[in-house]
Amino acid sequence: MKFKEKWPLFFACAALSSCATRSPLPENLRELYKFDVIIRNGLVVDGSGKPGYPASVIIQSDTIAFIGEVDSTSTATLEIDANGKVVAPGFIDAHAHGDPIKTPQFYNFLAQGVTTICLGQDGSSDSKGEFGAWQASVDSVRPALNIAPFTGHGSLRVEIEAPFEEEISEADMAVMAEELDHQLRLGSFGLTMGLEYVPGRYSGEKELQALAKIVGSYQGVLMAHIRNEDNDKLEASLDEFLGLGQWAQVHVSHLKSVYGEGTKRAVEITSILAKYESLGYRVSADVYPYMASFTGIGIVFPDWAIPPANFNLVKKARRGELEEFLRNKIAQRNGPAATLFGTAPYAGKTLADLEKELGKPFEDILIDDIGPRGASAAYFVMDDSLQVALMKSDYVVVSSDGSPGMRHPRGYGSFGKMIEAYTVQSNYFTIEQVIHKMSGQTAEIIGLKGRGLLKVGYKADVAIFDPAKIKVKADFQHPHHLTEGFDFVLVNGKLARSNGEFVESRNGKLLRRE
Repeated sequence: MKFKEKWPLFFACAALSSCATRSPLPENLRELYKFDVIIRNGLVVDGSGKPGYPASVIIQSDTIAFIGEVDSTSTATLEIDANGKVVAPGFIDAHAHGDPIKTPQFYNFLAQGVTTICLGQDGSSDSKGEFGAWQASVDSVRPALNIAPFTGHGSLRVEIEAPFEEEISEADMAVMAEELDHQLRLGSFGLTMGLEYVPGRYSGEKELQALAKIVGSYQGVLMAHIRNEDNDKLEASLDEFLGLGQWAQVHVSHLKSVYGEGTKRAVEITSILAKYESLGYRVSADVYPYMASFTGIGIVFPDWAIPPANFNLVKKARRGELEEFLRNKIAQRNGPAATLFGTAPYAGKTLADLEKELGKPFEDILIDDIGPRGASAAYFVMDDSLQVALMKSDYVVVSSDGSPGMRHPRGYGSFGKMIEAYTVQSNYFTIEQVIHKMSGQTAEIIGLKGRGLLKVGYKADVAIFDPAKIKVKADFQHPHHLTEGFDFVLVNGKLARSNGEFVESRNGKLLRRE
């Protein structure tokens, strides 16, 4: 019997097994004439991983006031009938992209039940040295969901005007350290690194350790796009980053193995995380449920052809060597048909499509028409069995690595897909397990106090849905189609989505690490 067919039975069993969890309305709440919100008759899956149970939820202002049995005489300004539906904490995206000032609505995330996103990823944050002013701007805009900001290591390097330096001077290091300390004091949740990107790729051990110590002194989180995600470089890259766990909590962004295969390889990878946990380090990772990554085309070029190298000079002096490198690299990454461009004028076309259209080899197209900074693309380089096994690891939570504008369906479908494909259709997870990975476990990793669980006293970020009706509409040809099935979404106790329609008022907050 498929999970979808078992779903009504699941509700019935939960109702029978969880009656003992019900509790009457306490006297202090009975005295209130009318509540703000009552969510009635749902199956509460609270984000802790524990079995769901039938109950109603009362919300006062932005906070959960009661979970239990509520009689029909109690009324509220807003009453939601959740009969036959799951009532869950709003989901938390551990690794997202976007600009809350330019696109504060974030419909792509809200349509998936996401109520909090972590921004400032891969070493790049938007504050540009004025973190306090940026915070004030986001506060004034009032985004439609909650933002947990991180400080970007690469952005710190850009501020000291040393993007390509392998050795940072003591004076510049002091400036970086002071700015990181300043942002952490103002509520940044930690530091992100893009060690495969410019300028993070030029950073060395001494620099990273110094910054890790500062993050650790604030109990913040170190997140990283590691140095190299290729299968044969993965161990060394994980060792480099996870070793920083001596000084701060470490979290691997979008854990993957490029052209690695099989569940055995996944076990080998997670055993590396376990090794560092055994040393007493706090270790975790996130994964998005797609087999294609997305980043700039520079990732397929050699180090000696990207900044600070002058690409025009490289083309003239080392053309043959560059052509051979690109042929081998693209072959290693499943061939030209496995690179799907996401930026104009190539959007929606693969490198193989461009070969036919332009009538020349793909390596010449990359060199003469595009260059290492000329486009972004999706790369179909991951193995399904390996990535699913990583998803199932206790170390791993869910992310999208997506944004409102990125031409990749992960920004519009990751959280819906975890339910539709991996819980309802495939039974890889129970509904409690998958919600835990998308809410309570993520909140604990990030340090989001009072969020991530349906619990009295916690903020009322809530998603209400029938798992069997979740439908992901985004794909690689239509990456910006919204997920369907999340009927109600509340952010800080206010509706962001009602009966499947968006509510225009914005009630999110810029969060500060406490």
